[in-house]
Amino acid sequence: MGKKYFGTDGIRGLANQGNMEVRNVLRLGMAAGKYFMREKGRRHSVVIGKDTRLSGYMIEPALVAGFTAVGMDVRLFGPLPTPAVAMMTRSLRADLGVMITASHNKYGDNGIKLFGPDGKKLSDEAELKIEALMQEGLGEGLAANENLGRAKRYDNAQARYIEIVKATFPRRVTLSGLRIVIDCAHGAAYRTAPNTLWELGASEVIAIGVTPNGTNINDGCGSTATQALSDAVLEHKADIGIALDGDADRLIMCDEKGKIIDGDQLLGLIALGWKETQRLSRNGLVATVMSNLGLERLLVDNDLELIRTDVGDRHVAARMHQDGYNLGGEQSGHILMTDFSTTGDGTIAALQIIAEMIRKDKPASEVLNVFEPVPQLLKNVRYSGESPLNLASVQSAIQDAHAQISGSGRILVRASGTEPLIRVMTEGDDAKMVQTITDDLVDFIAKAQS
Repeated sequence: MGKKYFGTDGIRGLANQGNMEVRNVLRLGMAAGKYFMREKGRRHSVVIGKDTRLSGYMIEPALVAGFTAVGMDVRLFGPLPTPAVAMMTRSLRADLGVMITASHNKYGDNGIKLFGPDGKKLSDEAELKIEALMQEGLGEGLAANENLGRAKRYDNAQARYIEIVKATFPRRVTLSGLRIVIDCAHGAAYRTAPNTLWELGASEVIAIGVTPNGTNINDGCGSTATQALSDAVLEHKADIGIALDGDADRLIMCDEKGKIIDGDQLLGLIALGWKETQRLSRNGLVATVMSNLGLERLLVDNDLELIRTDVGDRHVAARMHQDGYNLGGEQSGHILMTDFSTTGDGTIAALQIIAEMIRKDKPASEVLNVFEPVPQLLKNVRYSGESPLNLASVQSAIQDAHAQISGSGRILVRASGTEPLIRVMTEGDDAKMVQTITDDLVDFIAKAQS
Protein backbone atom coordinates (compact mmCIF):
# COMPACT_ATOMS: atom_id res chain seq x y z
CA MET A 1 0.00 0.00 0.00
CA GLY A 2 1.35 3.43 -0.96
CA LYS A 3 1.65 6.36 1.39
CA LYS A 4 -0.84 9.22 1.19
CA TYR A 5 0.99 11.89 3.16
CA PHE A 6 4.66 10.97 3.55
CA GLY A 7 7.08 11.47 0.66
CA THR A 8 10.81 10.84 0.35
CA ASP A 9 11.59 13.19 3.25
CA GLY A 10 8.61 13.52 5.58
CA ILE A 11 5.45 15.40 4.67
CA ARG A 12 5.69 18.46 2.46
CA GLY A 13 3.50 20.76 0.40
CA LEU A 14 1.99 24.22 0.12
CA ALA A 15 1.40 25.60 3.59
CA ASN A 16 -2.22 25.33 4.76
CA GLN A 17 -3.21 23.31 1.70
CA GLY A 18 -3.46 19.57 1.02
CA ASN A 19 -1.11 17.55 3.19
CA MET A 20 -0.07 20.69 5.06
CA GLU A 21 -3.61 21.96 5.73
CA VAL A 22 -3.86 22.77 9.42
CA ARG A 23 -6.35 19.99 10.23
CA ASN A 24 -4.00 17.42 8.72
CA VAL A 25 -1.16 18.84 10.81
CA LEU A 26 -3.32 18.44 13.92
CA ARG A 27 -4.14 14.87 12.92
CA LEU A 28 -0.46 14.13 12.37
CA GLY A 29 0.41 15.37 15.87
CA MET A 30 -2.27 13.20 17.42
CA ALA A 31 -1.35 10.15 15.32
CA ALA A 32 2.40 10.40 15.88
CA GLY A 33 1.77 10.92 19.59
CA LYS A 34 -0.37 7.78 19.79
CA TYR A 35 2.19 5.77 17.84
CA PHE A 36 5.10 6.73 20.10
CA MET A 37 3.17 6.45 23.37
CA ARG A 38 2.85 2.67 23.31
CA GLU A 39 4.81 2.19 26.53
CA LYS A 40 2.48 2.68 29.47
CA GLY A 41 3.24 3.97 32.94
CA ARG A 42 5.47 6.96 32.15
CA ARG A 43 5.34 10.42 30.63
CA HIS A 44 6.20 10.70 26.95
CA SER A 45 7.77 13.69 25.25
CA VAL A 46 8.40 15.18 21.81
CA VAL A 47 10.87 17.91 20.80
CA ILE A 48 9.98 20.35 18.02
CA GLY A 49 12.27 22.60 15.99
CA LYS A 50 11.51 24.70 12.93
CA ASP A 51 13.05 26.84 10.25
CA THR A 52 12.12 30.48 9.67
CA ARG A 53 9.05 30.22 7.42
CA LEU A 54 6.02 32.34 8.22
CA SER A 55 3.79 29.26 8.20
CA GLY A 56 5.78 27.77 11.07
CA TYR A 57 3.73 30.01 13.37
CA MET A 58 0.63 28.11 12.24
CA ILE A 59 2.05 24.60 12.05
CA GLU A 60 3.85 24.58 15.39
CA PRO A 61 0.77 25.25 17.57
CA ALA A 62 -1.29 22.77 15.54
CA LEU A 63 1.28 20.07 16.29
CA VAL A 64 1.43 21.10 19.94
CA ALA A 65 -2.37 20.80 20.18
CA GLY A 66 -2.26 17.33 18.65
CA PHE A 67 0.52 16.03 20.86
CA THR A 68 -0.79 17.47 24.11
CA ALA A 69 -4.33 16.29 23.34
CA VAL A 70 -3.18 12.67 23.43
CA GLY A 71 -1.02 13.21 26.53
CA MET A 72 2.46 13.88 25.18
CA ASP A 73 4.68 16.60 26.65
CA VAL A 74 6.26 19.03 24.18
CA ARG A 75 9.57 20.91 24.22
CA LEU A 76 9.82 23.74 21.71
CA PHE A 77 13.22 24.81 20.35
CA GLY A 78 12.27 27.56 17.93
CA PRO A 79 14.56 28.01 14.87
CA LEU A 80 17.11 25.19 14.85
CA PRO A 81 18.77 23.08 12.12
CA THR A 82 17.24 19.72 11.28
CA PRO A 83 20.33 17.76 12.45
CA ALA A 84 20.16 19.57 15.79
CA VAL A 85 16.61 18.33 16.30
CA ALA A 86 17.76 14.77 15.57
CA MET A 87 20.59 15.17 18.09
CA MET A 88 18.35 16.67 20.76
CA THR A 89 15.80 13.88 20.35
CA ARG A 90 18.44 11.43 21.57
CA SER A 91 20.16 13.75 24.01
CA LEU A 92 16.95 14.68 25.85
CA ARG A 93 15.62 11.10 25.69
CA ALA A 94 12.51 12.18 23.82
CA ASP A 95 10.24 9.62 22.19
CA LEU A 96 9.98 11.64 19.01
CA GLY A 97 11.63 14.56 17.26
CA VAL A 98 9.84 16.89 14.84
CA MET A 99 11.33 19.42 12.43
CA ILE A 100 8.99 21.89 10.73
CA THR A 101 10.65 22.68 7.40
CA ALA A 102 10.43 22.39 3.65
CA SER A 103 14.21 22.27 3.46
CA HIS A 104 15.44 23.94 0.24
CA ASN A 105 11.96 24.93 -1.03
CA LYS A 106 10.73 28.52 -1.11
CA TYR A 107 8.78 29.94 1.82
CA GLY A 108 5.30 29.12 0.47
CA ASP A 109 5.92 25.43 1.09
CA ASN A 110 6.39 23.80 4.43
CA GLY A 111 6.82 20.30 5.74
CA ILE A 112 7.29 18.05 8.73
CA LYS A 113 10.18 15.63 9.30
CA LEU A 114 9.93 13.03 12.05
CA PHE A 115 12.75 11.35 13.98
CA GLY A 116 12.47 8.32 16.23
CA PRO A 117 14.01 8.17 19.73
CA ASP A 118 17.30 7.09 18.14
CA GLY A 119 17.46 10.34 16.16
CA LYS A 120 16.93 8.55 12.85
CA LYS A 121 14.25 9.17 10.25
CA LEU A 122 11.29 6.84 10.42
CA SER A 123 10.94 3.64 8.43
CA ASP A 124 8.28 3.22 5.75
CA GLU A 125 6.48 0.84 8.11
CA ALA A 126 6.30 3.45 10.88
CA GLU A 127 5.07 6.12 8.46
CA LEU A 128 2.32 3.84 7.17
CA LYS A 129 1.16 3.09 10.72
CA ILE A 130 1.07 6.80 11.56
CA GLU A 131 -0.93 7.47 8.40
CA ALA A 132 -3.42 4.78 9.47
CA LEU A 133 -3.80 6.50 12.84
CA MET A 134 -4.42 9.80 11.06
CA GLN A 135 -7.62 8.32 9.65
CA GLU A 136 -9.12 7.98 13.13
CA GLY A 137 -11.65 10.53 14.30
CA LEU A 138 -10.39 13.60 16.13
CA GLY A 139 -12.26 12.43 19.23
CA GLU A 140 -10.49 9.07 19.45
CA GLY A 141 -7.61 8.39 21.84
CA LEU A 142 -7.81 11.69 23.69
CA ALA A 143 -6.13 11.94 27.07
CA ALA A 144 -8.13 12.51 30.22
CA ASN A 145 -7.96 16.04 31.63
CA GLU A 146 -5.39 15.10 34.26
CA ASN A 147 -3.20 13.38 31.65
CA LEU A 148 -2.99 16.17 29.06
CA GLY A 149 0.49 17.02 27.84
CA ARG A 150 2.39 20.16 28.80
CA ALA A 151 4.35 22.42 26.44
CA LYS A 152 7.34 24.59 27.27
CA ARG A 153 10.14 26.45 25.51
CA TYR A 154 13.65 25.03 25.71
CA ASP A 155 15.89 28.08 25.61
CA ASN A 156 19.43 26.67 25.39
CA ALA A 157 19.02 24.32 22.40
CA GLN A 158 21.08 26.51 20.05
CA ALA A 159 23.99 26.84 22.49
CA ARG A 160 23.91 23.11 23.21
CA TYR A 161 23.98 22.27 19.51
CA ILE A 162 26.90 24.64 18.86
CA GLU A 163 28.96 22.87 21.53
CA ILE A 164 28.18 19.48 19.98
CA VAL A 165 29.23 20.72 16.53
CA LYS A 166 32.45 22.27 17.82
CA ALA A 167 33.38 18.96 19.43
CA THR A 168 33.46 17.30 15.98
CA PHE A 169 36.30 19.55 14.82
CA PRO A 170 39.77 18.04 15.27
CA ARG A 171 41.44 18.95 18.54
CA ARG A 172 44.42 21.29 18.43
CA VAL A 173 43.19 22.60 15.05
CA THR A 174 41.85 26.14 14.71
CA LEU A 175 40.21 28.24 12.03
CA SER A 176 42.61 31.04 12.87
CA GLY A 177 43.82 32.93 9.81
CA LEU A 178 40.83 31.97 7.68
CA ARG A 179 38.32 34.39 6.23
CA ILE A 180 35.07 32.44 5.70
CA VAL A 181 31.81 33.38 3.99
CA ILE A 182 28.74 31.55 5.32
CA ASP A 183 25.37 31.78 3.58
CA CYS A 184 22.59 30.55 5.88
CA ALA A 185 19.74 30.98 3.34
CA HIS A 186 17.82 33.10 5.88
CA GLY A 187 17.04 29.73 7.43
CA ALA A 188 17.34 27.64 10.54
CA ALA A 189 21.12 28.04 11.01
CA TYR A 190 21.21 31.84 10.75
CA ARG A 191 22.59 32.06 14.27
CA THR A 192 24.23 28.70 14.95
CA ALA A 193 26.48 28.42 11.87
CA PRO A 194 28.20 31.84 12.03
CA ASN A 195 28.62 31.54 15.81
CA THR A 196 30.20 28.10 15.46
CA LEU A 197 32.78 29.35 12.96
CA TRP A 198 33.62 32.35 15.11
CA GLU A 199 33.97 30.31 18.29
CA LEU A 200 36.34 27.91 16.50
CA GLY A 201 38.69 30.82 15.82
CA ALA A 202 37.95 32.05 12.31
CA SER A 203 39.71 35.38 11.76
CA GLU A 204 36.68 36.77 9.94
CA VAL A 205 33.19 35.37 9.40
CA ILE A 206 31.22 37.09 6.64
CA ALA A 207 27.65 35.99 7.25
CA ILE A 208 24.99 36.44 4.55
CA GLY A 209 21.44 35.12 4.45
CA VAL A 210 21.08 35.77 8.19
CA THR A 211 18.14 38.18 8.32
CA PRO A 212 15.03 35.97 8.05
CA ASN A 213 11.67 37.72 7.77
CA GLY A 214 9.41 34.71 7.27
CA THR A 215 9.28 34.94 3.48
CA ASN A 216 12.89 35.18 2.28
CA ILE A 217 14.13 31.69 3.14
CA ASN A 218 16.08 30.18 0.18
CA ASP A 219 15.22 33.27 -1.87
CA GLY A 220 18.23 33.93 -4.09
CA CYS A 221 20.56 32.53 -1.47
CA GLY A 222 21.72 29.31 0.16
CA SER A 223 22.75 26.00 -1.35
CA THR A 224 20.25 26.17 -4.22
CA ALA A 225 21.16 29.72 -5.35
CA THR A 226 24.91 29.93 -4.98
CA GLN A 227 25.71 33.07 -6.98
CA ALA A 228 25.38 35.13 -3.80
CA LEU A 229 27.99 32.92 -2.11
CA SER A 230 30.40 33.08 -5.04
CA ASP A 231 30.04 36.87 -5.30
CA ALA A 232 30.65 37.33 -1.57
CA VAL A 233 33.74 35.11 -1.58
CA LEU A 234 35.28 37.14 -4.39
CA GLU A 235 34.24 40.50 -2.92
CA HIS A 236 35.71 39.76 0.50
CA LYS A 237 38.69 37.78 -0.82
CA ALA A 238 37.65 34.91 1.40
CA ASP A 239 39.53 31.64 1.71
CA ILE A 240 36.39 29.53 1.39
CA GLY A 241 32.61 29.82 1.19
CA ILE A 242 29.86 27.74 2.79
CA ALA A 243 26.20 27.62 1.69
CA LEU A 244 23.50 25.85 3.69
CA ASP A 245 19.87 25.31 2.79
CA GLY A 246 16.80 26.37 4.76
CA ASP A 247 17.08 23.67 7.41
CA ALA A 248 20.90 23.36 7.24
CA ASP A 249 21.15 19.67 6.44
CA ARG A 250 22.67 20.39 3.00
CA LEU A 251 26.04 21.86 2.15
CA ILE A 252 27.47 23.40 -1.01
CA MET A 253 30.90 25.10 -0.91
CA CYS A 254 32.89 27.62 -2.91
CA ASP A 255 36.66 27.89 -3.35
CA GLU A 256 38.61 31.13 -3.13
CA LYS A 257 38.25 31.61 -6.89
CA GLY A 258 34.46 31.62 -6.71
CA LYS A 259 33.99 28.10 -8.12
CA ILE A 260 31.01 26.22 -6.67
CA ILE A 261 31.71 22.74 -5.29
CA ASP A 262 28.83 20.24 -5.09
CA GLY A 263 28.18 17.30 -2.80
CA ASP A 264 29.88 14.74 -5.03
CA GLN A 265 33.19 16.60 -4.87
CA LEU A 266 32.86 16.98 -1.10
CA LEU A 267 32.13 13.27 -0.67
CA GLY A 268 35.16 12.39 -2.79
CA LEU A 269 37.42 14.68 -0.78
CA ILE A 270 36.26 13.32 2.57
CA ALA A 271 36.55 9.72 1.35
CA LEU A 272 40.16 10.18 0.20
CA GLY A 273 41.10 12.05 3.36
CA TRP A 274 39.48 9.50 5.64
CA LYS A 275 41.09 6.64 3.74
CA GLU A 276 44.49 8.27 4.23
CA THR A 277 43.87 8.75 7.96
CA GLN A 278 42.21 5.32 8.33
CA ARG A 279 38.84 6.71 9.41
CA LEU A 280 36.61 4.91 6.90
CA SER A 281 34.67 2.09 8.54
CA ARG A 282 34.25 0.38 5.15
CA ASN A 283 36.25 0.66 1.96
CA GLY A 284 34.00 3.18 0.25
CA LEU A 285 30.89 5.30 0.64
CA VAL A 286 27.16 5.30 -0.08
CA ALA A 287 25.59 7.77 -2.53
CA THR A 288 22.53 7.84 -4.77
CA VAL A 289 21.83 7.11 -8.42
CA MET A 290 22.21 10.87 -9.03
CA SER A 291 25.90 11.03 -8.12
CA ASN A 292 28.23 11.83 -10.99
CA LEU A 293 30.06 9.07 -12.81
CA GLY A 294 33.25 11.05 -12.17
CA LEU A 295 32.91 10.35 -8.43
CA GLU A 296 32.59 6.64 -9.10
CA ARG A 297 35.70 6.68 -11.30
CA LEU A 298 37.66 8.60 -8.63
CA LEU A 299 36.77 6.06 -5.97
CA VAL A 300 37.59 3.07 -8.17
CA ASP A 301 40.97 4.59 -9.05
CA ASN A 302 41.68 4.80 -5.31
CA ASP A 303 40.52 1.25 -4.50
CA LEU A 304 37.27 2.47 -2.98
CA GLU A 305 33.73 1.49 -3.89
CA LEU A 306 30.58 3.51 -4.51
CA ILE A 307 27.32 1.96 -3.33
CA ARG A 308 24.30 3.59 -5.00
CA THR A 309 20.78 3.87 -3.55
CA ASP A 310 17.50 5.47 -4.54
CA VAL A 311 17.31 9.26 -4.25
CA GLY A 312 16.81 10.58 -0.73
CA ASP A 313 19.15 10.81 2.22
CA ARG A 314 16.96 8.42 4.21
CA HIS A 315 17.80 5.68 1.67
CA VAL A 316 21.49 6.54 1.96
CA ALA A 317 21.29 6.45 5.76
CA ALA A 318 19.46 3.12 5.75
CA ARG A 319 22.11 1.49 3.51
CA MET A 320 24.93 2.97 5.60
CA HIS A 321 23.37 1.52 8.74
CA GLN A 322 22.70 -1.82 7.08
CA ASP A 323 26.24 -2.33 5.75
CA GLY A 324 28.28 -0.38 8.31
CA TYR A 325 29.47 2.59 6.22
CA ASN A 326 30.26 5.81 8.06
CA LEU A 327 30.26 8.12 5.02
CA GLY A 328 27.55 8.77 2.48
CA GLY A 329 25.48 11.49 0.90
CA GLU A 330 23.99 13.13 -2.15
CA GLN A 331 25.18 15.37 -4.95
CA SER A 332 22.72 17.98 -3.68
CA GLY A 333 24.82 18.41 -0.55
CA HIS A 334 23.48 16.00 2.04
CA ILE A 335 26.66 14.66 3.65
CA LEU A 336 26.07 11.90 6.20
CA MET A 337 28.81 11.06 8.66
CA THR A 338 27.51 8.61 11.23
CA ASP A 339 30.53 9.16 13.49
CA PHE A 340 28.96 12.54 14.28
CA SER A 341 25.26 12.59 13.42
CA THR A 342 22.32 10.39 12.41
CA THR A 343 21.37 12.70 9.53
CA GLY A 344 22.98 15.19 7.17
CA ASP A 345 24.53 18.18 8.92
CA GLY A 346 25.81 20.99 6.69
CA THR A 347 27.81 22.72 9.43
CA ILE A 348 29.59 19.58 10.62
CA ALA A 349 30.35 18.56 7.02
CA ALA A 350 31.78 22.02 6.28
CA LEU A 351 34.09 21.74 9.29
CA GLN A 352 35.37 18.35 8.12
CA ILE A 353 36.12 19.81 4.68
CA ILE A 354 37.94 22.78 6.17
CA ALA A 355 39.89 20.43 8.44
CA GLU A 356 41.12 18.59 5.33
CA MET A 357 42.12 21.89 3.75
CA ILE A 358 44.09 22.83 6.87
CA ARG A 359 45.68 19.37 7.07
CA LYS A 360 46.87 19.58 3.48
CA ASP A 361 47.95 23.22 3.94
CA LYS A 362 46.68 24.14 0.49
CA PRO A 363 44.10 26.64 -0.80
CA ALA A 364 40.53 25.51 -1.32
CA SER A 365 40.87 25.43 -5.11
CA GLU A 366 43.61 22.79 -4.83
CA VAL A 367 41.75 20.70 -2.28
CA LEU A 368 38.06 20.75 -3.16
CA ASN A 369 38.24 19.83 -6.86
CA VAL A 370 39.12 16.15 -6.59
CA PHE A 371 37.76 14.84 -9.91
CA GLU A 372 36.64 16.02 -13.34
CA PRO A 373 32.84 15.62 -13.50
CA VAL A 374 31.32 13.76 -16.41
CA PRO A 375 28.93 16.08 -18.31
CA GLN A 376 25.61 15.77 -16.50
CA LEU A 377 22.33 17.58 -17.10
CA LEU A 378 19.23 17.61 -14.91
CA LYS A 379 15.94 19.13 -16.06
CA ASN A 380 12.49 19.12 -14.48
CA VAL A 381 9.04 18.83 -16.03
CA ARG A 382 6.18 20.12 -13.88
CA TYR A 383 2.85 18.32 -14.22
CA SER A 384 -0.67 18.43 -12.85
CA GLY A 385 -2.95 15.48 -12.31
CA GLU A 386 -1.68 11.99 -13.04
CA SER A 387 2.06 11.46 -13.42
CA PRO A 388 3.21 11.37 -17.07
CA LEU A 389 5.35 8.37 -16.11
CA ASN A 390 2.16 6.31 -16.13
CA LEU A 391 1.77 6.86 -19.89
CA ALA A 392 2.95 4.06 -22.18
CA SER A 393 4.20 6.58 -24.74
CA VAL A 394 6.43 8.24 -22.14
CA GLN A 395 7.84 4.91 -21.02
CA SER A 396 8.60 4.05 -24.63
CA ALA A 397 10.41 7.38 -25.11
CA ILE A 398 12.48 6.71 -22.00
CA GLN A 399 13.51 3.30 -23.31
CA ASP A 400 14.54 4.88 -26.62
CA ALA A 401 16.69 7.41 -24.73
CA HIS A 402 18.36 4.58 -22.79
CA ALA A 403 19.21 2.86 -26.06
CA GLN A 404 20.72 6.05 -27.50
CA ILE A 405 23.22 6.56 -24.68
CA SER A 406 23.87 2.92 -23.81
CA GLY A 407 27.56 2.20 -23.40
CA SER A 408 28.65 5.84 -23.12
CA GLY A 409 26.56 7.14 -20.26
CA ARG A 410 23.29 6.72 -18.43
CA ILE A 411 19.87 8.29 -18.02
CA LEU A 412 17.63 8.45 -14.98
CA VAL A 413 13.97 9.54 -15.03
CA ARG A 414 12.05 9.71 -11.78
CA ALA A 415 9.20 11.47 -10.05
CA SER A 416 10.12 13.93 -7.32
CA GLY A 417 9.09 12.79 -3.88
CA THR A 418 8.36 16.33 -2.69
CA GLU A 419 6.95 18.24 -5.68
CA PRO A 420 4.81 17.47 -8.81
CA LEU A 421 7.90 17.22 -11.00
CA ILE A 422 9.44 14.63 -13.29
CA ARG A 423 13.22 14.83 -13.03
CA VAL A 424 15.26 13.85 -16.10
CA MET A 425 18.99 13.35 -15.56
CA THR A 426 21.42 12.37 -18.31
CA GLU A 427 25.20 12.01 -18.10
CA GLY A 428 27.89 10.81 -20.46
CA ASP A 429 31.28 11.67 -21.89
CA ASP A 430 29.72 13.40 -24.94
CA ALA A 431 28.23 16.69 -23.67
CA LYS A 432 26.37 17.37 -26.92
CA MET A 433 24.67 13.99 -26.83
CA VAL A 434 23.72 14.54 -23.17
CA GLN A 435 22.11 17.89 -24.04
CA THR A 436 20.20 16.51 -27.05
CA ILE A 437 18.84 13.43 -25.28
CA THR A 438 17.74 15.44 -22.24
CA ASP A 439 16.05 18.19 -24.24
CA ASP A 440 14.23 15.73 -26.50
CA LEU A 441 12.94 13.66 -23.60
CA VAL A 442 11.87 16.69 -21.54
CA ASP A 443 9.96 18.10 -24.55
CA PHE A 444 8.26 14.75 -25.14
CA ILE A 445 7.15 14.41 -21.51
CA ALA A 446 5.85 17.99 -21.43
CA LYS A 447 3.81 17.51 -24.62
CA ALA A 448 2.49 14.10 -23.54
CA GLN A 449 0.42 15.74 -20.80
CA SER A 450 -1.69 17.80 -23.22
